[in-house]
Amino acid sequence: MSIVTVQLGQCGNQIGHEVFNAICSDVHGTHGLCSKKENESYHDACQERFFSEEESEVPVARAVLVDMEPKVISQTLSIAARSGYWKYDNRSHFCQKQGSGNNWANGYSVHGPRHKEVIMNLVQREAEKCDRLGGFFTIMSMAGGTGSGLGAFVTQCLRDAFPTSFILNHVIWPYGTGEVIVQNYNSVLTLSHLYQSSDALLVHENDVIHKICAQLMNIKQISFRDVNQVIAHQLGSVFQPTYTAEGGLHYSRNPLGDLMETLVPHPEFKMLGLRNIPQMPENSLAYSTFSWPGLIKHLRQMLIANAKMEEGIDWQVRPPRLGSSIPSSHSMNKPLHFNTSIANLVILRGKDMHSVDLGSFRDPSLYTSWLNPQDAFNAWKTPRAFNKYEKSASLVSNSQFLLKPLDNVVGKAWNMFASKAYIHQYTKFGIEEEDFLDSFTALEQVISSYTIL
Repeated sequence: MSIVTVQLGQCGNQIGHEVFNAICSDVHGTHGLCSKKENESYHDACQERFFSEEESEVPVARAVLVDMEPKVISQTLSIAARSGYWKYDNRSHFCQKQGSGNNWANGYSVHGPRHKEVIMNLVQREAEKCDRLGGFFTIMSMAGGTGSGLGAFVTQCLRDAFPTSFILNHVIWPYGTGEVIVQNYNSVLTLSHLYQSSDALLVHENDVIHKICAQLMNIKQISFRDVNQVIAHQLGSVFQPTYTAEGGLHYSRNPLGDLMETLVPHPEFKMLGLRNIPQMPENSLAYSTFSWPGLIKHLRQMLIANAKMEEGIDWQVRPPRLGSSIPSSHSMNKPLHFNTSIANLVILRGKDMHSVDLGSFRDPSLYTSWLNPQDAFNAWKTPRAFNKYEKSASLVSNSQFLLKPLDNVVGKAWNMFASKAYIHQYTKFGIEEEDFLDSFTALEQVISSYTIL
């Protein structure tokens, strides 16, 4: 099944471009470390998923590019075309001249309705090119105006136009210190609206990725491109083909559906976090060896201690002992800093992955009491190595990963709202105080649901 990617705003378009780049370089790399037959079926599954074969010699990305200013889209189109490996369809983009001025209301209430028909026609055209449409993957930032406001509007339109398709929103969480004074308002409005129309939100925090660039990738002067490449690598490690069943003979045909089925058992819980190990500069790879037990041990501790990367993990955090607490006071007796999960998915890529023992992820004490641990954990695997790493493991987790950042954003936005700061910028585009209050209420509910796990 095919995925149509919708790239929204400057951030969404730059990351989308890096994602297709990562996928392409993975497929064309000589580092598959598996049989020729395996490599071919991996290549075919990836091709169907992300690219359409048209008359042109190079694959064409199944993507729609939307921005309210032209610069980024024209750069993205020409860089992709110059790569020689893949390109965008020249007719699948839409841009305007004026931008959204970092104002969510402008993107949502003005640009959205004004350009709805053109944008949805582009999406419809991409969807019709797919033999079988698996769903939509939107990429957007929460801080600005176009990605966030227009992104929320387009997601609602997708839900109306394709009621049975899966929609996964990839959301970039802004830097805590912030690029935009009203970023917390924009974030609260975006998240609360996406929660209504999306099947799941896959979140990357800029601060975390920045740290990975500095500490693991040893990059001295970190650019947005460096950050975006790490994000693209992590996304590729999830969306490239895998076998979802033990001993499966065919690569999974429905990546978005499989992801939702394994990770989103209840519509109240849609926040997914992603961890991927190992991550290091390419020139260090030759001097490094990894064992599966070591990778799994690190990944599990990253999960329970809510560590963002494999450096600086708190090894003191342990899961609570089952039976030590009465269910009603479950959250009271939990060890401090322990991260409770609803569902987890581990993806293993590389040689000998069939021999890996994942029993430590099946430990019932990691999960909430209302889900059977057998249903809460899944593993996908492939012997095909990913992007130069002989062995790599990814964890997609529906857990309390995002509780603290979410609480922070809502708290900061509420403080501004209480003193009526900048509200007039939104009311002039028709977003009233009641709309803010509805958004706060919706997110407080999400926070409370995740807190009492």
